[in-house]
Amino acid sequence: MRKEFIELGDGAGGELMQSFIKERILSRLRRKDRSKEGIPPSLLDDSATVGEMAFTVDGHTVWPLEFPGGDIGALSVAGTVNDLSVVGARPEALSLSLVLEEGLNIEVLDRIMSSIGTSCEEACVEVVTGDTKVVENGGVKGMVISTAGIGRKHDLLPSCLSRASALRANKGGEKVGASWLRDDLPRPGDRIILSGSVGDHGISLLSFREGYGFETEVRSDIAPLNHMMEEIMKVGGAVSAKDLTRGGLANGVNEWASKSGYGLIIREEDIPVKEPVRSACDMLGLDPFEIGNEGKLIVCVAPGAEEEVLKAVRMNRYGRDAVVIGEVVSTHSGVILETEVGGKRIMDPPHGDPVPRIC
Repeated sequence: MRKEFIELGDGAGGELMQSFIKERILSRLRRKDRSKEGIPPSLLDDSATVGEMAFTVDGHTVWPLEFPGGDIGALSVAGTVNDLSVVGARPEALSLSLVLEEGLNIEVLDRIMSSIGTSCEEACVEVVTGDTKVVENGGVKGMVISTAGIGRKHDLLPSCLSRASALRANKGGEKVGASWLRDDLPRPGDRIILSGSVGDHGISLLSFREGYGFETEVRSDIAPLNHMMEEIMKVGGAVSAKDLTRGGLANGVNEWASKSGYGLIIREEDIPVKEPVRSACDMLGLDPFEIGNEGKLIVCVAPGAEEEVLKAVRMNRYGRDAVVIGEVVSTHSGVILETEVGGKRIMDPPHGDPVPRIC
């Protein structure tokens, strides 16, 4: 059936959005002389890499603008910084584009701008350019923020990838033939580390927005993760990393499986989920593994590096609950979840977004 209208799911981060981007956007942007090459594996990674630089752009439409644990300003900085960091870049500068609704309370704007400043200071980045527009009342809901960021390849990245190659070679595995952290690099035997509990951001915001009351116990996990990534690269052995935003953990691990061509085994009992988040998901019929986060990442490391990387992540205040949750395998494709009761099920990526307007 011919698609006539845009759906919410087309921008939700799951399977529907991936298909939409490939069919409606990338197919019309690729140069004609490259049309037969297909889409390079790294093109849909969290950031693009051009030479020694990484580049990314984000649009933020979260509602409400302020919520327990954060606001649209902190979200815009952390989201862009994290996308640069997980490919192995050191974030250096951001652009900031504001679309403001006529009638927006000035005190709200002041708080959000202060939040942006505080978040930039923590992440050690600066806003160096931007743009401001005001639209008529009802043109947007409060405000929309778009941020773009650039980063330079981290000087620790070559040694990080070199150690991964050496560790794999010791196990008879494939060396790392890349100069950036990429989604297509996981190989059988690699271990998967999760930096902390999942679902906090989406459930906190949904509860606050809809008045469910869970926000008294759950706060958004918004955080810049570039300092954590630096500690990971100091240890070495990482080959890929992803921050778990739209689509959550389920989307992140499935992107690895799809782009690498190998399967993943994930252990449910090892995935930290806070009890209020679990209770909210049970009540609302949601899967916490599909809920978006804004301060969590997964990192894929070569066998033998997992304990050192895990220790490094736990030393960071945003990674104290980090755990090894699984590994890459060659026995199957896709992602298999080993359940807490001893069974196994396919862990599919979400089709759309179970909690819209959270980023």
